[in-house]
Amino acid sequence: MARWAITAVFAANGLLVASFAARAPSVKVDLGLSAGELGLVTAAFGAAAVVAMQGAGRLAARFGSRRVVRAAVCVLPGALLGTAYAGDLVSLAAVFLLVGAVHGLLDVAMNAHAVAVERALARPILNGCHAAWSIGAVGGSLLASGAAQLGWSRAIHFGLVAAVLVPVLAAWTRALLPPGADRAHTAGKRIGWSRPLVVLGAMGATVLTVEAAVANWSGILLHERLAAPLGVAALGYVAFTACQTAGRLVGDRLLARRPPYQLVRVGTLVAAGGLAVVVLSPWPALAVAGFAVVGLGLATPLPVLFGAAGHLGAATGDAAAAVARFSTMTYTGILVAPAIIGAVADLVGLTWTLAALAPLLALVAAADPRVVTGTYRDADRASTSRTSAA
Repeated sequence: MARWAITAVFAANGLLVASFAARAPSVKVDLGLSAGELGLVTAAFGAAAVVAMQGAGRLAARFGSRRVVRAAVCVLPGALLGTAYAGDLVSLAAVFLLVGAVHGLLDVAMNAHAVAVERALARPILNGCHAAWSIGAVGGSLLASGAAQLGWSRAIHFGLVAAVLVPVLAAWTRALLPPGADRAHTAGKRIGWSRPLVVLGAMGATVLTVEAAVANWSGILLHERLAAPLGVAALGYVAFTACQTAGRLVGDRLLARRPPYQLVRVGTLVAAGGLAVVVLSPWPALAVAGFAVVGLGLATPLPVLFGAAGHLGAATGDAAAAVARFSTMTYTGILVAPAIIGAVADLVGLTWTLAALAPLLALVAAADPRVVTGTYRDADRASTSRTSAA
C-alpha cells in the first residue's frame, strides 16, 4: 500500500502545480499585473522552493519523510487557495512564497519517501511515481482549462480542488511507511556535498535544462522558424509530454532488467538525437516528431538520477538530505535555464541555442557509470541483507 500511497502523492502534486501554473493568466488579469510583476511573484515561488529544500532534509531526518509528506500535501491545496484571495502584489507575493516553500518541502520529502519504499520493496518505483506526476499535471491543466472556460473564479476552482484532495490525501497517506524507514540500517558518515552527489546533481540539472527548453521554447521555434500555426506549434510540447509519460510508465520494468546507467546513457543519447531532428527539420510535423523523441529519451534519466541520489544518501541514513541537495541543483537549473536560453538565443538564434543542448546531453551520457550504478548496487545489497536477517 505504501507504494500506491506515495504514487498518489506524486499525482496530487502534479495536479496542484499544473493547476497553479495554468491559472497564471487569470492571476494577471484579476490583479491587473504587468508581465514584469507576474514574473517577480513567480520568481518568489521558485526562490522559496529552493530555500525550503535546504531544510527539508533536516525535517525528514528528525520527523520522518512520512510526516513531512502528509503535512505538506495537505497544506499545499490550502496555500494554493490562498492565492485566490490575495488582493494586491504584496499579498500575492507573500502567498506565492508560502506555496513555493510548501512545494519545495513536498518535492524533497516525497522523493525521499519513494526511495525508502524502493528499498523496502527491493524494486524500482520512481519512474512510476514520476509518471503519476506527469499524469496529474495533465489532469490539472485540463481541469484549469475547463474551469476557466466555465468562468469559475480561482477561489471556486482551487476551493473545490482543496475540498476533494485534502480529506482523500489525509486518509490515503496513512499507508506511507513509518518514520524509521528513512533511516539507514547501517551506521555511516553523513554524505554532505560529496563528489558523486555533485555529479548526479549536475547530470539532473542538465536533463531539466533541456526539459525547460522544450517547455518554454518548443512552440516559439515551431511558430517563428517553421511558420507553424499556433495550434500546431503547441503540439511540440504535447508530443514531448505524452511520450515522456509513456516512457515512465514502463521505466521501472526497464530498470529491473537493465543497469541504471544504461537507462541514463541511452535516454540522453536518444534525446540528443531528437534535438538534432528538431533543429534540422524543414517541416513542422518532423520537428514535432523530434520533440516526441526527446520526450521518450528523457522519460527515465531523471527518475533514475533521483533514485541514485536517494540511495546514495540512504546508505548513510541521510536520504532526504541527499535528495534535498540533488533537488537544489536540479531545481536551480530549471529556474535559471529559461533566462539563459533566452539570452543566448538573442545572440546566436534559438535554433543554434537548442542545438547546443545536444552536446550537453552527450556529456551526461558519457559520465562515469559507477556514479549511478554504485548507489543502486548498495541499495540491492542492503535489501538482501535485510531479507537474510529476517
